[in-house]
Amino acid sequence: MFRFDRRLIHYFDWVMLLLLLMVCVMALANLFSSTWSGGPEPSAVFYKQLYIVLGGFGLMLFLVSFDYKELETLGFVFYALIILLLIYTGFFVHTIAGTQRWINLGFFRLQPSEPAKLILVIVLASYFSRRETGDGYGLRDIIKPGILTAIPFILIMIQPDLGTALMLVIIFVSMVLFVKMRWSTIAFLASLGCAAGFVLWKFLLKDYQRRRIETFLNPEGDPMNQGYQIMQSKIAVGSGQIFGKGFMEGTQGHLHFLPERHTDFAFSVWAEEWGFSGSVFFLGCYFFMLLWGINIAISARDKFGVLMAFGIVMLIFWQAVINLLMILGFLPVVGIPLPLFSYGGSSLLTTLVGLGLLMNIRMRRYQDKT
Repeated sequence: MFRFDRRLIHYFDWVMLLLLLMVCVMALANLFSSTWSGGPEPSAVFYKQLYIVLGGFGLMLFLVSFDYKELETLGFVFYALIILLLIYTGFFVHTIAGTQRWINLGFFRLQPSEPAKLILVIVLASYFSRRETGDGYGLRDIIKPGILTAIPFILIMIQPDLGTALMLVIIFVSMVLFVKMRWSTIAFLASLGCAAGFVLWKFLLKDYQRRRIETFLNPEGDPMNQGYQIMQSKIAVGSGQIFGKGFMEGTQGHLHFLPERHTDFAFSVWAEEWGFSGSVFFLGCYFFMLLWGINIAISARDKFGVLMAFGIVMLIFWQAVINLLMILGFLPVVGIPLPLFSYGGSSLLTTLVGLGLLMNIRMRRYQDKT
């Protein structure tokens, strides 16, 4: 399983590695600024994220040493393990800020819902790669992947973590649309989704989750409470203007007007300090990295590789789009981080593992297609 092929050195994906390094350097610089307290040393949060980045790159190098095809079977083993961790998290861990999301490992706090998203991509890719349909997938064909999605969705909603749970649904929808569904099935699922949204709003969402959505529609209606984050984020982004206020010169972040400035609203700090030009440069690097991921999916040697690469790109893409629209006030605040950029160990490691798998797929494109 872990046999190393010397040809992999020749086919190593230097483009993805370079883009990833650029994004991570910008992310660490932004974290350094957003968590700086005025002392001579960076914050403990910065050092922690730096160590996780270094460990994540080491893990990526380990991942490229085995054939990703092994995950076509092993993915279901990882799925069973993550379900057990989600059950344990939802019912047995201590509550932090009204939620049960983290398992304290001593040296690291694991949030199982983060790797659950990547593992769902792997098991859905495995399922769809083994099942061929001539005229598209029907309703019966997506019952099993629907169940595979519903189980972690329910367990994550229990925590509660609406943003991450919705990401599982987005992953599922993205992948089933990619593999081609019948129009009748799409119409049925759309109707089911509308009904589920009504039930979710009426019976399942907690009061603070409803208030977040209502605030999104009218943030000025509650400027000192629920609308405060969105309004301060807009001020930070707009005040950056063309070239920004300069590194570590942002006022919204350093004067503590902007909440969650190193997590959900990390990009607001970047936009304030580097302005429109810096934001365009970062987003150009970021989304070119995702376009390169699509190129990897196109050139993959087998259907499983195509589906897994596409799923990983969609996982990162939708989180990025939702986070960016959130800080600009176009979506409600749902607690979805900007992958690689927002502070968070579990999210960062999951994203690095996903990108490592993309590199793995590209490095093996020369092998015989199966």
